[in-house]
This record gives sequence, structure tokens and C-alpha cells, in this order.
Amino acid sequence: MSSIQKSEADVVLVGAGIMSATLGVLLKELKPNLTIEVIERLDSAAAESSDAMNNAGTGHSAFCELNYTPEKADGTIDATKAINIVEQFEVSRQFWSYLVKKNILKKPNSFINTVPHMSFVWGENNVNFLRKRYAELQKYPLFHGMEFSEDPKQIKEWAPLLMDNRKTDDVYAATHMPLGTDVNFGDLTRQLFDHLKSENGVNMSFNTQVTDIKRKGDVWTVSSTDRKTGAKKVVNSKFVFVGAGGGAILLLQKADIPESKGYGGFPVGGEWLVCRNPEVVKKHMAKVYGKASVGAPPMSVPHLDTRFIDGKHSLLFGPYAGFSTKFLKQGSNADLFKSLEMNNIGPMLGVGMRNMDLTKYLIGQVLQSEKSRYEALRAYYPDAKDEDWTLEKAGQRVQVIKKDKDGKGILQFGTEVVNSADGSIAALLGASPGASTATPIMLKLLSQCFKQEFQSAEWQAKFKEMIPSFGLKLNEHPELVAEIRENCSSVLKIFPHNK
Repeated sequence: MSSIQKSEADVVLVGAGIMSATLGVLLKELKPNLTIEVIERLDSAAAESSDAMNNAGTGHSAFCELNYTPEKADGTIDATKAINIVEQFEVSRQFWSYLVKKNILKKPNSFINTVPHMSFVWGENNVNFLRKRYAELQKYPLFHGMEFSEDPKQIKEWAPLLMDNRKTDDVYAATHMPLGTDVNFGDLTRQLFDHLKSENGVNMSFNTQVTDIKRKGDVWTVSSTDRKTGAKKVVNSKFVFVGAGGGAILLLQKADIPESKGYGGFPVGGEWLVCRNPEVVKKHMAKVYGKASVGAPPMSVPHLDTRFIDGKHSLLFGPYAGFSTKFLKQGSNADLFKSLEMNNIGPMLGVGMRNMDLTKYLIGQVLQSEKSRYEALRAYYPDAKDEDWTLEKAGQRVQVIKKDKDGKGILQFGTEVVNSADGSIAALLGASPGASTATPIMLKLLSQCFKQEFQSAEWQAKFKEMIPSFGLKLNEHPELVAEIRENCSSVLKIFPHNK
């Protein structure tokens, strides 16, 4: 019988995605002497949800995502969620700027580039909605600079592919935000881990599957197996973060903390149509979001999306949603069934019964023909030629299901941190906007899991150094918005895109 390797670390990070990378770098900036163990089941960092081709939203900042500004029953627009998301994205950008200044992130334009964000709609009702949305967002400093037009010529100037050979007997509208960006979270994550690997006290194990997380006294024992050699390893730590994407819920269940009871997950797969024809790609420089179909999850809002991946300019359309029982792209078909427990079956069944629109939508997407996929593309790009596009797999997303106050299940869109009462273990569940808001999410985790240190004068001063707007609502300080955006643009080499 082979021996089990045993070690200790101050912090264990399960999963080598953007969340673990962000938390690891934050902790090392705050406490340089911390020892950190990173455990990843695949052979490289950012190979699952954080990978550029798997990530459905690159740089979610609420400039163009219409589902973040719902229309209320009285016809007014609720901008609450949009304001919150753009606030969070600005925090992430400040942190990245700090890391560039420190030479921790060495190549900003390999992970962030200027790409205008647009919303585009047609039909009288949708045009009225977008007009009201624009008017509402203009009240808030974080959305200043956004442009609105119902003129097809102006829309064509912003995004020619949208309007070429478009029918003239309909009405159209678009908003255009020159401050928009494209973010390659795969590259960003790998740069962060490259830095962590160079730091003293950080150990990274790839191709290593976490098999169990159990509490023993005041420490957590994290058991793992090398997927190539079968070698066993145990790490004891007083703090564990599970940032394993869709796989987080299964690992959180192994930890068996009371706070995890009642949580379930609903997996949603995805596919992209991808164009790499340079003649087509060069004509489009924007992220264009439309309105979601009835019942569609937020991650499935259609968009014609400029991407910079590995230095190459490409164009994506989608994502087309699908159903799979896997919680990870490289997961197991048994994932969903393994996650079922007595405490979450009720909420999950309840969600299924109350979200029939979503169920019908996913069935329709699964049964969708190749012809209908291209018809959806041509609704945004009328001249699209089938031969210029290929269908490629996107990543898996797991929507959070949890008990509400009445014990019934609700489908929770967005991300959620679940932590033990004593803050010794935490996990991140959920999907969009996810990666774009990694920094504020990890700051919230620090406030819940490192309460005393978080409030200390030393940590508070460091937070202000890393994130100048820390402790403030940027939207309430217009001059600070302008100052911070100018600083971030200069450091990250991203400037408003004006033709």
C-alpha cells in the first residue's frame, strides 16, 4: 500500500480558475508570509470556466446586457443590478491596474482590450424599451458616455455587419458605449498564477483530484489523488476556498457544513458559432447584445461578440444553450445525480415546476437544427455565410438552486459565496457575471472569512492602495469615476474606441 503524502498550508485553494487566482494574489499582498496550496484537477490553470472560449461573458459591465435592466410592471426601468455590476467591474479594473503597476501582470493587452459595448434591438416595443433604458442609465455617472441612436446610418457606422442588407421597413435602435472592453480571463488567470508560483510558500498541484474535505478539530483535511500516478496526498489547513466552477457544489457537499444544506445546481451547456475569416472579422469591432428569448437563462442572451484570444481577433455568436448532466465541461455525466441529497431534492423539483419556460427553452435549444442556428445568427448579421462559421463547444455553467424562506426552491442567477459560520471554509457557486466581478466577490469573502484582519488598519490601508475607490460607491462620486477611469485606461492601455 502506497504511503500518503502529508503537508500543511495556511490556505488551500481548490481549483485554478480566476476566483482562486484573485483570492491567492489578494492574500499574498495582504499577508506575504502565508503558505498557499493550490489543487487543480486538470493539467493547467484556467482550463475550465475561466478559459476564453468557455467564458460566455468577457468583461460584463452592464453597459449592454439588457437582462440587467428589467422593465417593471409600471413600465419603468430598474437599473439597480446594472449599477451594482458596473461598480464591481470598476473594482476589478482598479485591482488589475494596481497589479500592472507592480509588474505582477506584465502584459495587460494580452487580457484586456478596448471593444465598444452595444445593445441592439428591433421592433416598436423593443425600441421603446431601449429608449427608456438609455434615459434611465443617463442619470448615473457610471454610464456617462453612452450613446443612443435610432438612425440606421449611425448604427451601421458603429457596427456595419448589423445593418448591411437589413430590411428598411422596421424600426431599430442601439446604444453604444465606447468604454467597453473585451477581457480574456484565461490569460489573466494564467498571469496571476505565474506570479503566485514565483512567490515563496506557494505550491501548485495539477492533474490532482480533490476526493474529500473533512473537518478535524480546528483544521480542514483536504484529501486528493494524482490523476496520473494515483499518489495520495493530504493537506491540513485552517482555511479552504473551493473555487472549482461547476464542481464546487459537489466539493462543498463533502465538507458537510450546515450552510450548504438545501443548495443544488442546474447545469446549462453552451455552444458558439465562431468566425475567423479575417475579411469578416475586421468589419466588426463591438460586443452586441440583444434581448433574450422567453425563459432563457441570462448566460444565453444572444450576442455578436468581438474577441481577442491568444492575440488573434475573432468573432463569436451565441451562445446556444443546451442541457447536460455534467457540472464541468470535462466533468462526468453523473455530476447532477451525485449532487442530489435529501436536503436539496425538494428545492430542485420545486424550481423545475416553477420554471417551465426555462425547461421548454432548453428543450428547444437541444433540438435546434443547424438551419435554425444560422437563422438566429442572421437576425443579427443578415449577410452571414454558413461557410465562414464553425460550431464550437462553450463551457458548462451551473445555476444555483437554493431554499427560499418558505423552504421552496428558487433559481438564483449570478454568483453566491457560501461559507461556514466561523469563516474557515468558503465556496463560490453560480455563473454570470462571475469572472468580471471576481475582485469584489473575493473582497466580500475576505470580509466574511477573515473578519478581524479585514477590519484592521493595516488591511484597510492596503485595500485603499490596491483599489482607490475602496469603501465608496463610485456612482455617488462623479469626479472620482472620471479620475479612476482615466487612470485605469492609462495603466491598462485601454482607451475609448471612437472611429
